[in-house]
Amino acid sequence: MPEPSPTRTRRGRPLRRGASFLVLLGVAGYLAVQYVTGGPGDPACEVVSADGDGTAYTFTPEQAVNAATITAVGTARGLPERAVTIALATALQESGLRNISHGDRDSLGLFQQRPSQGWGTEKEILDPTYSAGEFYDHLVKVSGYARLPLTVAAQRVQRSGYPEAYAKHEPDATLLAAALTGRAAATLTCEGRQDATPTGGPDAVRAALVRDFGRDVLDVAGAQVGRTAAAPTPAPTPTTAAERRTVTLPVLPDTDTAAGTTVRQRGWQLAHWAVANASALHIENVSYAGRRWTAGNTDSEWRPVGTEKGTDAVRIVTAQ
Repeated sequence: MPEPSPTRTRRGRPLRRGASFLVLLGVAGYLAVQYVTGGPGDPACEVVSADGDGTAYTFTPEQAVNAATITAVGTARGLPERAVTIALATALQESGLRNISHGDRDSLGLFQQRPSQGWGTEKEILDPTYSAGEFYDHLVKVSGYARLPLTVAAQRVQRSGYPEAYAKHEPDATLLAAALTGRAAATLTCEGRQDATPTGGPDAVRAALVRDFGRDVLDVAGAQVGRTAAAPTPAPTPTTAAERRTVTLPVLPDTDTAAGTTVRQRGWQLAHWAVANASALHIENVSYAGRRWTAGNTDSEWRPVGTEKGTDAVRIVTAQ
C-alpha cells in the first residue's frame, strides 16, 4: 500500500483546524444568542404595537419581570412615560434587562451601577427596585431630560464608554414602556408556563406588588394616579377556593386625572404587570376591561370575555 503523501497530510491539518475553528465560532455564537435571549425553551413574552403595524419585541419572563419593576418604580414616582423609556433602553444596553452579578470592574445589576462610584452597596444594587430608583434619582437631575435625545439623557446618567449604543434599544423600549405604563391596552402577553409545583399564591403576588408599586396599590389602585373620587366599595371576604386564589385590585371608572393619565391606563398597567410576572408568581389568568389573558394558551392573547366592561378592578388569579 502506498504511503500517504506528506503534502496531503500538511494540507489536511489546516483544513481540520479551519473546520474546528468554524465549529468553535458556531458554539460561541449559539452561547451568545442564549445569553441575550435567556436560553432555549424559555417561555416567551411579546409586546406589540398598538398601532397595528406589526412591530413587536419578544423577550423572556426574566426580562419581563425586570421591565415591569423598572416601569412600576418610575410611575410610582409620577414620572412620565419618556423617563420609563429611557430607563428601559438603558437597562437593555447595560444588562439585557438581567439582574447580573458581574460586569466591567465592579459594575452590577440591571444598570451596571458601581459600588465604588457611590451607587450603593452590592446588595442594594442587585435589588432591581433599588437600582431602578437610583437611576431615576439621577435622571430627574438632568435638565430637560424628557426633551433630549435618548442617548444624551441616558449618557448623562451612565457616563458610558459607548453612549451611542443606547439608541438601538429605543424602539423596543418604546414598545415596552407603552404597554407597561398601560397606555397601550392588551399589547403585552406571555406564555406563562410554570413548573409542576407552584408556590406563593396570592400572598406572593401582593408582596411583589408592594415591592414594585408601594403599599398603596393594595388599598386603591387608582390612588397612585391622583384620583379624587370616592374609593370603590371594598371587595367581600373570599369564601370559595377560587376567590381565595384571586387578588382583586380596585380601580375607578375611566376618569382623566390632573396628571393627564386615566385610571383605565392604570388598570392596564397593573394587568400587564401581572402578565409579565406570570411565570415567576404562578399566575393563572388576569382579567381587566372585558378581556382575559390565560397562561398556557398557544396564541397567548387577550381574549374578550363578554362586553367591554369591568374597568372597576384588575383580577389576578393564581395557580394555588
